[in-house]
Amino acid sequence: MKLTHTINPVFLQLINFIILVYTFITYVPWYILSGSRQTLAKSKQIKAKPVTNKPGSSYRSVNSLHCLASVLYPGCDTLDKAFKYAKTKFKDKKLLGTREVLKEEDEIQPSGRVFKKVILGKYTWLSYDEVYIKATNFGNGLAILGQQPKTNIAIFCETRAEWMIVAQACFMCNYQLVTLYATLGGPAIVHGLNESEVTTIITSKELMQTKLKEIVSQVPLLRHIITVDGKPTTWSEFPKGVIVHTMASVQAMGAKADNVSKQQARPVPSDIAVIMYTSGSTGLPKGVMISHSNLIAGITGMAERIPHLGEKDIYIGYLPLAHVLELSAELVCLSHGCRIGYSSPQTLADQSSKIKKGSKGDVTMLRPTLMASVPEIMDRIYKNVMNKVNEMTSFQRNLFILAYNYKMEQISNGYTTPLCDSLIFRKVRLLLGGKIRVLLCGGAPLSAATQRFMNICFCCPVGQGYGLTESAGAGTITEVWDYTTGRVGAPLVCCEIKLMNWEKGGYYNTDKPYPRGEILIGGQNVTMGYYKNEERTKKDFTVDETGQRWLHTGDIGEFHADGCLKIIDRKKDLVKLQAGEYVSLGKVEAALKNLPLVDNICAYASSFQSYVIAFVVPNQKELTELARKKGFKGTWEEICTSAEMEKEVLKVVTEAASSAHLEKFEIPVKIRLSPDPWTPETGLVTDAFKLKRRELTSHYQMDIDRMYGKTK
Repeated sequence: MKLTHTINPVFLQLINFIILVYTFITYVPWYILSGSRQTLAKSKQIKAKPVTNKPGSSYRSVNSLHCLASVLYPGCDTLDKAFKYAKTKFKDKKLLGTREVLKEEDEIQPSGRVFKKVILGKYTWLSYDEVYIKATNFGNGLAILGQQPKTNIAIFCETRAEWMIVAQACFMCNYQLVTLYATLGGPAIVHGLNESEVTTIITSKELMQTKLKEIVSQVPLLRHIITVDGKPTTWSEFPKGVIVHTMASVQAMGAKADNVSKQQARPVPSDIAVIMYTSGSTGLPKGVMISHSNLIAGITGMAERIPHLGEKDIYIGYLPLAHVLELSAELVCLSHGCRIGYSSPQTLADQSSKIKKGSKGDVTMLRPTLMASVPEIMDRIYKNVMNKVNEMTSFQRNLFILAYNYKMEQISNGYTTPLCDSLIFRKVRLLLGGKIRVLLCGGAPLSAATQRFMNICFCCPVGQGYGLTESAGAGTITEVWDYTTGRVGAPLVCCEIKLMNWEKGGYYNTDKPYPRGEILIGGQNVTMGYYKNEERTKKDFTVDETGQRWLHTGDIGEFHADGCLKIIDRKKDLVKLQAGEYVSLGKVEAALKNLPLVDNICAYASSFQSYVIAFVVPNQKELTELARKKGFKGTWEEICTSAEMEKEVLKVVTEAASSAHLEKFEIPVKIRLSPDPWTPETGLVTDAFKLKRRELTSHYQMDIDRMYGKTK
């Protein structure tokens, strides 16, 4: 994973000697002052152990071997109690922050397309006490509109402060919050709203205009629409019987003294807090029923893995709050006195698509200390930085590469590099504000190359987490002093994990040197099942003889000697070729997705065929340059649909696959280049940017037929 330089060998010898002298001189004071003796010791410790010596025994964190953790603070066994505790403790501290929109402009591109650009001001903040009052008033206002405890209410909205205020109101009043991704398509939205039988939905003006307006007539039970940011101008177009309110007007109703309910029905731990509709990789979204105790246990486990979490921390929220990763992360922060500043993928950085050139993105203004991400976003950052490195002068590029390789060697041995951090990587670190101390990645596997790159260039631990909506987001998180790559860490203190034999894939919990098998998660964080889908619930959830509830994840893992888990396969991604070989599609994609030429890739195989094919979203800059070198001229679409360029990209892909030691039958034989990126809006990936294989297969069916030589 080292970068390649072009330095004269003699000069390189001199540089290496200087580095050796520097390392020797600084080692003793660094070792004494940095406290890294403890860090080195911790990194080598056993992190989880099997409960018994029997094969297939569950693994638990060494910090919860005898009893799994389930409560964050004594007596705080529901989400409303946890927030009340935080409000009392951090009353006047800042909690939720939103940037002011100073100006919006339409910017015409050379192609004639119009992009909306914004100039944003400072963050304005609501304190813990102010958020609590707003949530209380909103909850009371909903009661006046007729909302009853233990009934469903939907939120279909972008990530913003109002989303969290709505959620806290529902938790207080024991309303079951139905969450829907803002990027879901019309049929999926209709399915979620009708299945959950909601009469009230909370949304934004933009989503009301662009998505709800088209499908509202297909939701017959709907009676109230509440917009979080004012009433849209065309609200009168809605069907009769549907009333549109603003969030402010509902809060005003709830604030009136004579309307405040004296005795609210507070939730108990087993009550449903959230019905979370996942934009899953297959079929219509499923509603996962998550109780108060599930979320409390999950955030208890997550918080234990983030050292020194507290009032000095600032978290930047930009991932979908309808995703369990973001919701859990924000609940962890809220319960520990942290600030949460809101952002979006379009305004995150100075170079983001909606930020007007010359103005500041959200990370630059907020300077967060904590951030969650998904592999797709980290891979983009990795490629963008490497593109800038390749554009440097020869001297600058070689200096960066020397520092990168030196730091890689040092952190692999558990050492820090303060001089490199301040002189070489400072500018890169500023891309995320300059103060990030923990960067957590979840939602899908993160490649070892990207993880190490982020470690080095952003000068902070990059933890991988593993969890599912069905486990309230909790499962494992790597510890901050664990600088290994490709693993997802040990089980959290709230749960235990065991591996079940999967004979079809050849994985057994008796395998040596590492036990392998399907990952089963057990603990208080394991959710109640799927809403109105008992058949699927029985398939994915089981209860053992001790009463422990287990989630069958469908992922294949292996436990290492120190108790850390590595994800190595997925049952749904395994395809048996015509000749009998098993191909892991996820393995093929992981080996190829970090190619500079590849922005995204989906491998495909049919059991009726003898070879693998792939759909590739190419990097526009890299492919355009390759086309220029090969003398191919044309538009972007013409380049992507050219058989000649397909062959050229296939050569690069084949070479990379061989270097990654893929078996011959695993290497794609044919590819299809896609000129259009896969985004949640296209419906081809989830909001966590996981591939939606069924939709991709349908979308590229004609190309599949072509690549497999089928004729009508």
